Amino acid sequence: LSDSEAETKGSEGTWTRKSTETGESNPTGLNGIHTGEKPFHCDVCSKSFCEEMTLKNHQLVLHAEVKPHCCHVCGQSFTQKAHLNEHMSVHEKPFHCMECGKAFRRRFCLAIHMASHRGEKPFTCFICSKGFTSKASMKRHAKIHSGEKPHGCDSCGQTFTQASSLKRHMSVHTGEKAFSCSVCGKGFSRKLHLKDHMSLHTGEKPFGCDRCGKHFRCKEAFKNHMKDHMGEKPFSCDVCKMIFPRKTNLMRHMMIHTVEKPFGCNVCSKRFRTHMRLHTGERPFRCHVCNKEFKCTKSLKSHVSVEMEETEISLPT
Repeated sequence: LSDSEAETKGSEGTWTRKSTETGESNPTGLNGIHTGEKPFHCDVCSKSFCEEMTLKNHQLVLHAEVKPHCCHVCGQSFTQKAHLNEHMSVHEKPFHCMECGKAFRRRFCLAIHMASHRGEKPFTCFICSKGFTSKASMKRHAKIHSGEKPHGCDSCGQTFTQASSLKRHMSVHTGEKAFSCSVCGKGFSRKLHLKDHMSLHTGEKPFGCDRCGKHFRCKEAFKNHMKDHMGEKPFSCDVCKMIFPRKTNLMRHMMIHTVEKPFGCNVCSKRFRTHMRLHTGERPFRCHVCNKEFKCTKSLKSHVSVEMEETEISLPT
């Protein structure tokens, strides 16, 4: 053999030739065994190995649950830095919308988004005929009609149509507020809520109704306003079949059918559905823009109309 080549015996008795000049990896790793070279390094404990397979077995046995390399964007962890680097491409968004600047990972996602600027809604719900810009949006909407809610919260039992909705809901129990306002430092559990909050500082109202010309600071308030124009009422009472535009409206209505008044006041002996909140200080209704809390929906609505100059807002369930 020449100086630029070496031979190693394969596992089946055959010989594998490699070039030492090009530095190509040896399939069997025998060259490293004889020379003492250990080119494969464990990212977890920095131990080195002659063969890649030995490194993989080492990590599988000793570091199966150790994932030291964490994505700073989504928090997902990996055993090897190479896997993290590969994962980071998921967060890259090279395709930008020329209308609004929003970025997307895939070209077809950008194409679907562009349809929203043109007002195109090629996907139609076969039950209520509502149009959507994407098939995925239509499928999510269809769960409203089917009542399917396969994702349940282990803490309170509340169920959701989507896993992403359950994930957002869990912040209610953990109290986590990962998104902070750079102006006033206020924390929010969702990026969308932070974005809506920022409009309080800028005074911006980017969501405009093309029917009446009214503008809104947050998307949820705009969507609820549009329901009033369209007359959409997807939430139905199982008892009297009365329909409502929002789930919170239905929940308040259901108390009409409940004879029992669950709140008995131990201070003045009156029994009301909400009276005890006056004594306990409980404030279950929260403004999703500024996080201010209220004892009843009436107070929340008053806050919205006076402070934010918006007639409707989505109430928390």
